[in-house]
Amino acid sequence: MAFLVCNSIEDWAAHFSDERRSTITVGTFDGLHLGHQKILRLVRERAHASRSRAAVVTFDPHPMRVLHPDRAPSLIQTLGQRLAGFEELGMDAALVLRFDRTLSLVSADEFIKRILVKVLRVGAILVGDNFRFGHRGVGDVRLLRERGRRDDYSVEIVPPVEVRGQMVSSTAIRGAVAGGDIAGAIPLLGRPFSLTGQIQPGAGRGRTILFPTLNLEPEQELLPKLGVYATEAVVSGKAYSSVTNVGTRPTFNGSGVTVESHLFEFGETVVSGPMEVRFYMRIRDERKFSGPDELRAQIARDIVAARKFFADRVVAEDPARRS
Repeated sequence: MAFLVCNSIEDWAAHFSDERRSTITVGTFDGLHLGHQKILRLVRERAHASRSRAAVVTFDPHPMRVLHPDRAPSLIQTLGQRLAGFEELGMDAALVLRFDRTLSLVSADEFIKRILVKVLRVGAILVGDNFRFGHRGVGDVRLLRERGRRDDYSVEIVPPVEVRGQMVSSTAIRGAVAGGDIAGAIPLLGRPFSLTGQIQPGAGRGRTILFPTLNLEPEQELLPKLGVYATEAVVSGKAYSSVTNVGTRPTFNGSGVTVESHLFEFGETVVSGPMEVRFYMRIRDERKFSGPDELRAQIARDIVAARKFFADRVVAEDPARRS
């Protein structure tokens, strides 16, 4: 069965008119970190065992954008990236509910009856122990269990994931990325933090007086702290080791944040198309130089640092390569 995305409860009802029940989880799942992955894999396993549909219910936009826009977090991933992750983790379907004022006023009991029971035909729901839902967040796992006895579905509480004594959460990942601790975010995500988007033409300065770069216009809201990073850039399906500057180009009195990557062993001229930049290590802060010559010398040192990082990484992954 191909992964199916439904954008309303009416859309879901139209596609799933059979009596098959669903094993589900509910949440925003921003970042799809190790904790999210654990829940989704358990949903898939429980669904397979019970011959039910493995499904995830998520929201767009983030509920905080509606309820408290001044406190809404910068999102780690786009909706499209989350959906791609759900499919990769083996979900059969996703129900994307538009979070607006109307949905925010739906009571917890009504959410259970109208959406979980009537539309999704829930047979089991898996959530974290701090899961809250419904108007003013009054719904919790206790209510889910009470209604489960009435409506014939089970509730499984999935313990949180800890890495090196730290609780894995989207908040912790946002803090690490925004603070420049890219290496610290990797164990929580289970992969490098990445930016995706379209390549945009730059000022041409890199190719003429510095080092040629590809300029990314990121889709994500969350950006790493301004600075220079050892990265991996994926262009046309191929990954290249690279060094990336996230910054304002102060040496040239730039304005606005840009993401510029110099790809190693890459000789093509590309001015458009998709690109992904994966962040592995922070090299230094961005700073203003006296001019192009001083900047060029520093970029050369940045490239040496990035190359050493990737060479050491290869040796760490395959000790047989150690000379």
